[in-house]
Amino acid sequence: MPSLADVQTWIRDAVVLGAIADVAPLLVGGGDPIARLAIHRRHYEASLVEAILRRFPGVVWLAGETFTRAAAADFVRWFPPAAPCIAEYAEHFPDFLARCVGTEQMPYVQWFARLEWHLGQVALAIDEPPLHVQGLAAFEPAVLPDLVLGLQGGLRFLEAPWPVDDLAMLHLTGAAPDRFVLQPTAVWLQVRGARGSIRIDRLDPGTFAFRSAIAQGLPLGGAAEQALDSDPAFDPGGALTSLLADDLAISVKRTSEGEQS
Repeated sequence: MPSLADVQTWIRDAVVLGAIADVAPLLVGGGDPIARLAIHRRHYEASLVEAILRRFPGVVWLAGETFTRAAAADFVRWFPPAAPCIAEYAEHFPDFLARCVGTEQMPYVQWFARLEWHLGQVALAIDEPPLHVQGLAAFEPAVLPDLVLGLQGGLRFLEAPWPVDDLAMLHLTGAAPDRFVLQPTAVWLQVRGARGSIRIDRLDPGTFAFRSAIAQGLPLGGAAEQALDSDPAFDPGGALTSLLADDLAISVKRTSEGEQS
């Protein structure tokens, strides 16, 4: 007699992967229990495909529903959910798009989809009370490089070889220009969402490197080093002041002592 865990695994493999050999002997009742199981599998796939289409309406707008639906169906078969939260599903769909037949004429669709994923992630974020420059007054200037800043939750960063922010604005505003030409151009984007509002800003390479490094948990000294690698003229002090003035920082701690403010 198979264990409950085995039966659950077999059913999962049958629904997700179409592997019915193990579970088939357990399917009883009715004229064709395997056909009934197939209905559940089709419903499972269709539900995930619809979730992806709702998650990437801009890609549907840009590439068409037929293409996007087919790509989503292939993605579901190759990459079933690994966690119970559907809101987190399809994070890697943008990279999958780059490998789909038909994107040769749309080399920017992967980057547009990445931006759209970030937009969805920050759309429902709520701003926390910001850290002001006075919050750094408790620290000696010598320890500034060791400080780690926490940033607002509705903040994401994307470096792209195409100006996909222009495409995003066309989609979000519903604009329909008679002619629109997209040329390869590197952009460094900051995406910020708060209370339903979304903003996309282009940053210079140094500021982007500085802020994205902080978002990854690097202390100010390490973030400044990365920024200087991108732009030798980068001004760490000015960048820190700008970060605080934009209300993007919410906390500060010293890496060596773990003091939180």
